Amino acid sequence: MRTCTAKTDKIRVYGPVPSRRLGFSLGVDLLPFKTCSMDCIYCQLGSSGKTTIRRREFVPLQTILAQIKDALAKKKRVDAITFSGSGEPTLHSGLGRIIAGIRRLTDVKIVLLTNSSALVGARARRDAAAADIVVPSLDAATPGVFARINRPHPGLTVEKIIDGLVAFRGEFKGRIWLEIMLVKGLNDKPAHLRALKKAIARIRPDRVQLNTVVRPPAEKSARPLTLAELEAVRQALGGGAEIIADFSRKKRTEAPADPAAAIAGTLLRRPMTAADLAVSLGLPLEEVLAQLRRLEVGGQVRSTRHSGRFYFEPQN
Repeated sequence: MRTCTAKTDKIRVYGPVPSRRLGFSLGVDLLPFKTCSMDCIYCQLGSSGKTTIRRREFVPLQTILAQIKDALAKKKRVDAITFSGSGEPTLHSGLGRIIAGIRRLTDVKIVLLTNSSALVGARARRDAAAADIVVPSLDAATPGVFARINRPHPGLTVEKIIDGLVAFRGEFKGRIWLEIMLVKGLNDKPAHLRALKKAIARIRPDRVQLNTVVRPPAEKSARPLTLAELEAVRQALGGGAEIIADFSRKKRTEAPADPAAAIAGTLLRRPMTAADLAVSLGLPLEEVLAQLRRLEVGGQVRSTRHSGRFYFEPQN
């Protein structure tokens, strides 16, 4: 499990970073590193070997809102404020109050990325319904596949999660973009795709978005699908399912005052390539590469090769 320094562990708002779906997204991380109800084999943050379903106020509400206010004051382009980061955002018991606080600061759309586990509870569904867009994940529709891919807390079942998503659809007036992370040989088989299709019909999301393992996963056995294989899944699911394309944007954000700290802080949230970092932070690629070399020599980051690309992540 990766560790955070005292300085960067206090950073709860990061970016804005380029998002394939949301434009420039200001990320909000509500939890200690790898605090989650699942330990998915494809997780880009690695494996913690432990899970929780207990909701509580991990970080004070005012700390989060103060950092969001400071980030917005920098006048960088922000297309969305997104709850994501290093764990499952719905585990924070103050999520609804935090969203209400953001509404008082800005009219930027609010997005929640969730593994759907907390939506089994009415209170968590009310909190999530305060967002504009909710992107819940559903990688499995049968117990066996659910256990193999998501490695959930013992208190979770895929049947209850699907029921929670169905209930949420009936309560939520915003947009639901259901994301399915496909892992080769696990949840891409015809019988399982038929089960997923039935679950999707019950949930009635506004979009169904197909993803695969594009960043270094927690387990090397989690392999990506090819584009042709993703297309076959898309056709099998039907109903307007779409493959999420890689995000690319030439426009850069304003460069940070402390590039090394900005790079290290960004990598705490997710592995990224040098090119991704350059676009995200508004830095020349040559400077990013130089900073990464210094951070590698200092033992703060390391590089790993995945699908023919080099990604950088915090050193264990």
